Amino acid sequence: MDLSADFRFRAVSGKPPEQAPASNLLGPLSMLKGVWKGRGFNQIWRPFQLPASDRFLELNETVETLEFVEIPGDIPNRGLLQPDINVHALRYLQQVQDAHVVDGSGNLAGIHVEPGFWVHVPSTTNPVEPISVARLAAIPHGTSLLAQGVAIPPINAAPPFGPINVTPFPIGGPTPPQPPPTSAIFTELDLSTPSEFRTSPDDIPNVTQGMVDDPSIVLKLGVQGKNVVSTATLVISTDPTSFLVPSPPMPAGTNFPGSGLSNISFLQGTAGGPNARAALMQAIFWIETIEDSDGRFYLQLQYQQLVVLNFNNLSWPHVSVATLIKQRG
Repeated sequence: MDLSADFRFRAVSGKPPEQAPASNLLGPLSMLKGVWKGRGFNQIWRPFQLPASDRFLELNETVETLEFVEIPGDIPNRGLLQPDINVHALRYLQQVQDAHVVDGSGNLAGIHVEPGFWVHVPSTTNPVEPISVARLAAIPHGTSLLAQGVAIPPINAAPPFGPINVTPFPIGGPTPPQPPPTSAIFTELDLSTPSEFRTSPDDIPNVTQGMVDDPSIVLKLGVQGKNVVSTATLVISTDPTSFLVPSPPMPAGTNFPGSGLSNISFLQGTAGGPNARAALMQAIFWIETIEDSDGRFYLQLQYQQLVVLNFNNLSWPHVSVATLIKQRG
């Protein structure tokens, strides 16, 4: 839904916070404005209520549209422990479909929709934190999140993608080594072994064993053969003190204690543990400037996102990766 043409945040009482320079209101988030489209890969362990197995490994080749719209005006945050600040924000809508599964009318199956905001926050003195970014999101399954983090200084190269591990691990326990071996316990990870507890091969014709072992392969293919002249990086987490995927470091002493996740009671569960509680979300977004063979420039957005789902005494990684192109106009 579009905001009305005359909508704009304005201070209605009290002294307005000091205004940041106009060129820096959204910081690196300004590059996100617009519509992005592309493809990706999604992997999620789902609870499965059958005697033969407690989980199902869903794999999806995805088609995605991600739209960002700037919210006009200064958004005042009133302070008691320090003077007021202005934040500036984009609202977004993410829509993800399965690239091969269709309904009776031939429409691609929708698998994810997410409205939310990206917010640019100035540095603060109480708490002492650097300039930061935050993502606020709501997911129809019954989960909401606030993930805060930082923008990493741009580099004049493609991103240094690190491996992503999808092997489950004990709740609260150490994560498995990187990269993961195909596990003898979690046989669903081995595509050469037929399984009724994994997505049908007919629905994932282009998924390889390498992608399942390490979804970052999909991101590496997204920059293969392209001249990436610069990369801006956004790193966010609902628990910035603990990253489970390789990432650029947060500034020393930064922990953004306001970050976190909330789930409806069904996901939380009661006796016997959660049904499927989302316990952690962390993501890295790379905004790349690419020069084509004709000397023209365009923007590409890549991301890797890890959500940890807790059920049956284990933490189950849910990984999404995608490569999106900013649409002209």
